[in-house]
Amino acid sequence: MDVLKKGSRKERAVILLQIMLAEAGLLSSVDGKFGQATDEAVKALQRQSGLVVDGIVGEKTWTTLFLQFPDLLQRITAKYLQEADIRSAASDLNVELAAVKAVNEVESTGAGFIVDKPKILFEGHIFWRELKKKGIDPEGHRQGNEDILYPKWTTAHYQGGLAEYDRLEKAKGIDEEAALRSASWGIFQIMGFNAEELGYSDVYDFVERMFSHERHHLQAFCAYVRKHNLVQALQLKDWRAFARGYNGPRYEKNRYHIKLARAYERYC
Repeated sequence: MDVLKKGSRKERAVILLQIMLAEAGLLSSVDGKFGQATDEAVKALQRQSGLVVDGIVGEKTWTTLFLQFPDLLQRITAKYLQEADIRSAASDLNVELAAVKAVNEVESTGAGFIVDKPKILFEGHIFWRELKKKGIDPEGHRQGNEDILYPKWTTAHYQGGLAEYDRLEKAKGIDEEAALRSASWGIFQIMGFNAEELGYSDVYDFVERMFSHERHHLQAFCAYVRKHNLVQALQLKDWRAFARGYNGPRYEKNRYHIKLARAYERYC
């Protein structure tokens, strides 16, 4: 595990630390930021456990926490994608295992969860569109919500990590369904507005699955690939066609097709 101390910016590790400190009754909130409250909680844990009280979360402090909360770690790791899931997806799509592994490496965001919450990215321009679809005038809600509601795509308001849930909650205050449809979810960042076309009863059903296991993130990806006629591109290893269909016209800028080809060669 990462060595952490006050001011550390390794959000995923800090969140895991904070969740365990909260389980120990030493911390009241989890925000992914190693500030004063987290520093004091770490020192309290070290004091209780007879460790050196320095506020530095290294091997000894991590080990102490892991021994105290084995059930928590089991709940977290129980949601991880497994080799059997990748093999099942390859068989289901009638695609080479190496091709699916290449896509999982390049197109995924790595881990699908930030400890116990699926990774998301909130898109304010999609929220604008989803509100209009429901007959809600987005202009009437724009003041004070400029960071979550805007007519054109921009990265200016992205916060990343757990802070995206703050943006989502703010949007839910305007309309919950439209807000959920305006975020991308999980390992493969499938947008919520795709829920019904991918076979989910509604966006609430989709989000519930995203919270349950990374396996469901992969299943949503497979459904998306089928719906958008990208299976043949995977079967033929036509990485340019796949990247164009999955990433859109900007795929060349990020060299997705080249990254996919190289990943495929490694897995072969």
